[in-house]
Amino acid sequence: MKLFTKYMTRNDCYTAGRKITPKGIMVHSTAVPGVMAAEWFSRWNKSYKAGEINRQVCVHAFVDDKEVWQYLPWDHRGWHAGGAANNTHIGFEICEPAGFSYKSGSVMVGYDAAKQEDYFRKAWQNAVELCVMLCKKYGLNENDIICHSEGYKLGIASNHADVMHWFPKHGENMDTFRKAVKKALENSTDNNTDIGIGDMVEFKVSVKNYYPGSVEVPTWVKNDYYHRVTQTLYKGKPVIKGGKECVLLGKKVKKSGGLEVAGINTWVAKENLVIVNSITDNKSNRTYTVQKGDTLWRIAEKELGRGTRYPEIKKLNSLTTDTIYPGQVLKLPK
Repeated sequence: MKLFTKYMTRNDCYTAGRKITPKGIMVHSTAVPGVMAAEWFSRWNKSYKAGEINRQVCVHAFVDDKEVWQYLPWDHRGWHAGGAANNTHIGFEICEPAGFSYKSGSVMVGYDAAKQEDYFRKAWQNAVELCVMLCKKYGLNENDIICHSEGYKLGIASNHADVMHWFPKHGENMDTFRKAVKKALENSTDNNTDIGIGDMVEFKVSVKNYYPGSVEVPTWVKNDYYHRVTQTLYKGKPVIKGGKECVLLGKKVKKSGGLEVAGINTWVAKENLVIVNSITDNKSNRTYTVQKGDTLWRIAEKELGRGTRYPEIKKLNSLTTDTIYPGQVLKLPK
């Protein structure tokens, strides 16, 4: 699973800043054929209050056949369920492939299941792997996973059919999805014994200290960054602290934007970490956080040497207008 993180900092849901303690995961599907995970950023990273979008909606992530894009912190209250599940559930959307249309609500017209089988299986697998990662992070299991239509039946979500208008076309349902997650959880158990140099990791939510007897892990270390392992041995031997085998976290990778910077340089017990098989943005590109008063021209002039290069920034970030806003993270061309 390739996980990219790029928070929708312009969306009113993000700026509301409400936090949750995740108790479950809600699976949605987009009902917008052909729009893939990365494309939803420009569609939804807008403010309803400012009149930029006609819906108050935001989910934690979108999944397609190639990758996962995280658009909200996992413990941020999302606007995806239309009910009380927003207070308890992480929500993600599985993108639906192109080649069909909708009529009469959730009726898929012209959907060729045989033709779409390859896409469906790859997107399904990414959804399973995302659920496995979130279950490990928050101490959940397959029984804590529901879809939007199940949430409606439980009285905690609005009346939508997803994903049960789609999964059965491929011989699947939410019970088989939960079984797939359960099997993946059993097979992966805990991957922290495999942690090695170069792996990107994050702290488990339940972790208090770096290792038994050490100081407490600051909240920003857990919430704001992934970490890259830079050392596993000292003088050729495993490093044991507090009775636990540790690794050195020598690089930090900002969860929003993927900027890699100097690390916390602290030895951490392997059992406190989870490998994140993620690419949090195109590492070959520098990033720039928009400041108050910035324009694309001014950024190009300051960072690239010529204001006339601003179209390169627009193209790289898939911007459809010249509008940018403070806090927005932009990739910069070489």
